[in-house]
Amino acid sequence: MSHSQGIEREFGVPFPGAPVDASKWTQTALKAMPEGHLSWHELFGRDAPVVLDLGCGNGRYLIGSALARPTHDHLGTDILPVVIRYARKRGNQRGLPNLKFAVLGGRELLEVHTPPHTVSEIHCYHPQPYYDPAKVHLRLITPHFLALVHRALVPGGLFVIQTDNPGYWKYIRDVVPVFFEFRELPSRWPDSPKGRTRREIIATQKKLPVFRAECVAKPDVTEADAVALAEALPPPTFDADRRLRELDRLG
Repeated sequence: MSHSQGIEREFGVPFPGAPVDASKWTQTALKAMPEGHLSWHELFGRDAPVVLDLGCGNGRYLIGSALARPTHDHLGTDILPVVIRYARKRGNQRGLPNLKFAVLGGRELLEVHTPPHTVSEIHCYHPQPYYDPAKVHLRLITPHFLALVHRALVPGGLFVIQTDNPGYWKYIRDVVPVFFEFRELPSRWPDSPKGRTRREIIATQKKLPVFRAECVAKPDVTEADAVALAEALPPPTFDADRRLRELDRLG
C-alpha cells in the first residue's frame, strides 16, 4: 500500500474513495453475530437491496460498491481478522453508513445468519483453491455452498464469481450452471478495468488469465431441488495449479 498526494494506492491502482472529515466517520464493524438470522433492517436501519461479499479481503470491491451505490446495503466477511481490520478502518474513514464488515466464513454467513431469499447480490472473488490435498475439503465453492447461495438470493438475484485458478474455474463452469443461469464475461469489469480486488490487480499485472462470471439464480429450482442437486454433484477435488502459490502470498 502506498500513498501519493493523499491518494491511497495498491500496486499503483487507487483505492476507492478517500477519508472524509473525522466528524463524519461511521462504524462499520459487525463484532457480534446473532444466534440465528440477521435482520438487515436492524443492521442498516432501513430496507434496501443487500450485497454480500464473501472473502472480501481488505474491502476494495465492497467499499467501491458502497460509494457508487448508496441505495444498496453491503456486508463483507472474511476469516482473516487482519484484512477485516484494514477494511473496517477504510470503511469508517469514508463515512459509509451502508457498509459493514465481520470476521466470519462465507459458508457460515449463508447457512446460519442469512434469511432465505433476502439478498440481491452475492460476490465471491478468488476463493482460496487450497493446494494441500489435506485441505481440499476447505474449498468454499461446493454444491452445498451453491445451494446456500441460491437459497439466500431473491428471485433473479445475482451471484458473481471470479478466480485466476484454471482448475477451480473448470469445476465452477461444471457445477454453477446447475443452479444458475451462467454468463461468462469475455473481458475485464467495466467499472474496474484494473481489477475489482487486490488479487485481481496482481494477476492482471502479471498477465495471468482471470475468469469472471455473473450468474442469475434459476427461478424454477426450489430449495428442495437445490439440496437434492447438491447431494448428487461431485465435490471440488480438482488439482490446483501450484504455480499460483506465489501469487496467493501476494494477494
